Amino acid sequence: MTEVDKDARLAEQPELSVVVPALNEADRLPPTLARIGAYLGTHPDWQPTEIIVIDDGSSDGTAVAAAGVDLPQGIELRVVEHPDNLGKGAAVRSGFDHTVGRWVLLTDADLSAPIEELPVLARAASRNSVAVGSRALQRQLVETPQPRHRDLMGRTFNLILRSLRLTEIRDTQCGFKLFPGELARALAGVQRIDGFAFDVELLLLADSWGFELNEIGVRWNHVEASRVMAERHSKEMVGDTLRLWLWRAFGKLSPRPEALE
Repeated sequence: MTEVDKDARLAEQPELSVVVPALNEADRLPPTLARIGAYLGTHPDWQPTEIIVIDDGSSDGTAVAAAGVDLPQGIELRVVEHPDNLGKGAAVRSGFDHTVGRWVLLTDADLSAPIEELPVLARAASRNSVAVGSRALQRQLVETPQPRHRDLMGRTFNLILRSLRLTEIRDTQCGFKLFPGELARALAGVQRIDGFAFDVELLLLADSWGFELNEIGVRWNHVEASRVMAERHSKEMVGDTLRLWLWRAFGKLSPRPEALE
């Protein structure tokens, strides 16, 4: 989207932008988009809405499958294609950059945290804060737990983050977060982590810019066919975490943009 196009869209600003990063989700994405559309179509307080799917170099026709979904009036669907697979962090960065909504919801293509939990996030969000969906605060809300090894990976990763004092959030990796639109677009301009540790960078930057991080428990169900490869991505996440720690230690985090002043 050109700056002229974005300026024109901002003049007719939607209430909500929903960003859905996707990689080889041709089967799973259409019912997800239909469910999001059905829910938001009956909640006029969130309309008009734009749903932005970022196809991160899929090889299974994800973009075509997503574009074929019919949505209710008041909800616009846009599909942005990356010619190559750049990583989930890069997909989210691209998605945030394409938004124009007053609020930006980040959600996963599998809807592990259902769209019906949006009011839970909305109650925890403000123009000066980010609502962070969490599986760790109220574990009774986890209706279908993930495999034990995945749960152990997540807890260990979070322990590393808190030991390095990068965050106090107990679950940075739940893919359900609500951002003020201006903040999301500012983050898109400076976020650098392309891999799965992108959530940590987004929250670390928002915190360093003076935004509150409000962690709130949400309903969650583990869905099979995860895109996470345990050994490879665990190493990448630890490496990216150390990179973030060094950036902060040596004052290399991006300062708060003037646009947010």
